[in-house]
Parts: sequence; structure tokens; C-alpha cells
Amino acid sequence: MKLPGYDVIARTADERHVTHPVKLPKREVERPSHQVGKRLAMALLVLVATAFIVYADHDGYNDNSDGRVDLLDAFYYATVTLSTTGYGDITPVSDAARLTNIFVITPLRVLFLIILVGTTLEVLTERTREEWRLNRWRAALREHTVVVGFGTKGRSAIQTVCATGLKKEQVIVVDPSSKVIEAATADGYAGIVGDATRSDVLLRAEAQKARQIIISTARDDTAVLVTLTARQMNRGAKIVAAVREEENAPLLKQSGADVVITSASAAGRLLGLSVLSPAAGMVMEDLIQQGSGLDIVERPVIKAEVGRKVRETEDLVVSVLRGHRVLGYDDPSIGELQLTDRLITIIRATPSTKITPETKHLP
Repeated sequence: MKLPGYDVIARTADERHVTHPVKLPKREVERPSHQVGKRLAMALLVLVATAFIVYADHDGYNDNSDGRVDLLDAFYYATVTLSTTGYGDITPVSDAARLTNIFVITPLRVLFLIILVGTTLEVLTERTREEWRLNRWRAALREHTVVVGFGTKGRSAIQTVCATGLKKEQVIVVDPSSKVIEAATADGYAGIVGDATRSDVLLRAEAQKARQIIISTARDDTAVLVTLTARQMNRGAKIVAAVREEENAPLLKQSGADVVITSASAAGRLLGLSVLSPAAGMVMEDLIQQGSGLDIVERPVIKAEVGRKVRETEDLVVSVLRGHRVLGYDDPSIGELQLTDRLITIIRATPSTKITPETKHLP
């Protein structure tokens, strides 16, 4: 067994209680600080405009202190008027000044209050709306997909799965990097910043209710720990894991992974195939990229195909899934197709190709 850089990290009690908030995909809204700053600037503009309106007609106002209204008095009057304080020391006495108060100052006062009250309510309710959105999202979360690690492998894996019809709302990304989670939420996925080897992080991702878990960490030892934790939490989920070293694949299978992909050797075999036959390499790359060109799909046997041979079907069948066995197309034990069989076929797919519910792409 080879686990490069395997370390056992002692966690303190404080670390075990660190919360890992769920980050839902961002909406096109401004930051609260920007909103508050914009509202304050608008309120200040209304205040200045009101002060200059009063000063332009300062002869129509009376100040109880000295009988005249200067620019400072105009700003003072605008402030106490817009805030509805109204000390009464400066009052409009002319008809023009009173008409201005009715048709100009009063609407500005209402606008001023709307700006301040609206800003206060928006800031106070922002957290409440986000909590409500999170609770609604969590209540509707069932049979979802958890992706541990959103690097090149994890991103490509989830893009392939989403190409078959999986909604982005049904995907949760877990990664220790906050920048990676920000990129995931920008793509429309929910994200959690944290170490997936810890059960509390997987609990935040609702891994116990997940249908499938994709593990694409950068280190093999981390993949083993995540697989152990996830399998202990969810016995029925389908767990697919990637490792760098081929000799660590059996360890992940023992840890509970249903499928283990050796990324380094798979890439190496594709490189070697491309050297021997560039055309064959292009075909394999086309098969890997879902949604266009050639795709590998798994589908059930239809009634019209029951009793036929593999070569008598209209599709290009490469394997037959019978029970828990995967049989090659030329395996003599297949005999005639049965209604309970599933066929692994190669089809011609385009971006507009519709995948029926009983037809699914292989992982």
C-alpha cells in the first residue's frame, strides 16, 4: 500500500465545532455596503437640493434668532424638515415659500424617508431572506450529487453528469478552498468550504441523503478518508472516486467506493493510444466528451429486442449488463437478450439530443 504524504492530524475540540456554511449560487445583486453607500449618497443629494431650494427663496423665510436666513440656516432647515424634527425656529412666511414647501419640500421629505427606511429594512432583512432561501433549498434537497473537490477532474465529472439532464440545483460542491467554492457558486452550484474527511462537513452537504458522491481530491490519502466517512454516513449512495496511483485503487474499493478511476494511468493509456493511432485517440476522446459526437449510454432492453441476439439490435452494443455482470458483446453466455438486461451502446449525440429517463450516460 502506498499513501504518499499520509498524515494523521490531531484535531482540537474547537476545530470540531467550526461551522461550514452552505454557499448557494450567487444572484445578480449588489453588495449591502454598495447599496447602503448608494442610498446615503441619494439622501445627501436630496438634502443638498432642499437646502439650495430654501436658500434660493431665503427672503420668504423667517429665523426667530436674527430674522434672516443664510446658507447655513438653509441647510439647518432642510435637515430638521426632512427628518420631520421641525423645531419651528425657521418658518416659511411668504406665500411662495409655503407653496414651495407644499409641492417641493414635502415630496422631498417623503423621498428622503423612503430612502432611509428602505435601506434600513433591506439591510435588516438580507440575512433573513438568505436563511429562508437556504432552508427552502435544504428542504427540497433529495437524491442529489455531492462533488468532493472541484479541480479539473471534479469540474469535468460534474459537467458530464449535468450534460445528461442533472440540474445544477441538485449538485453540492465541497472543497477546502474558498476561491474554488466561489468559482463553483459562480457556475450555479451550491458550495461548502471545508474538509470533506470530517463528518460535520458532509452533514452540511446532506451526504446522508445523496444519491451519488463523486470524490476527486488531489491526494489519494484524502480520497480514502473521504470515502470511508461518506460510506459510513450513506450506505446506499453510489460512490465514484479518482486516485492518482493505481496501487491505491484496491484500498478505495475496500473503503467503500463502487467505482475507482485511476486518473494518471487512464491519461497515460490515452496518450499511448494517440501515439499508436491518432484516429483511435480522437475517437476515445470523443467518447469521453458527452453531449456531442459519439456517446456511451446505458439503456434497458425494449420488448422488441427480447429474444434477439446482440448483433440483431439497431444500436451498436458493446456490452450487456446482466445482473451484476458486465458481459462483452461477443460473450457466448449472453445468448438471447432478456427483458431484465441493460445494454451499453454507442450512439451519435448532438447538443439537441434528448436523453430519455430510462437512458442514462455511464459515469
